[in-house]
Amino acid sequence: MAIKITDECINCGACEPECPNNAIYDAGAAWRYSDGTSLRGLINFPDGTVQNAEEARSAVSDEVYFIVSDKCTECVGFHDEPQCAAVCPVDCCVDDEDIRETEEELLSKKAFLHLD
Repeated sequence: MAIKITDECINCGACEPECPNNAIYDAGAAWRYSDGTSLRGLINFPDGTVQNAEEARSAVSDEVYFIVSDKCTECVGFHDEPQCAAVCPVDCCVDDEDIRETEEELLSKKAFLHLD
């Protein structure tokens, strides 16, 4: 599963620099697949879609920090636990029950995002 940030977020920003995938953005900020990853140019995504990794995408939230679920690996392959949740002072970084992924899927996503 991915992690999501709830509306209890106080916009302190503690989580953003902790994310190894650069999947966390400030409220209202545009995001890119290429931010903090090895993805560049046109990318064939595992689901069969082709997208420009460097194209700016609309913010997921205009109110609070948000996590791009397509980039979130729950820190699998980097840390023993999600770092955003570990540093959040109000415990608003929680499991996203709508997005369930196995450890194998998360490791595969990590490998895809960080090509060598």
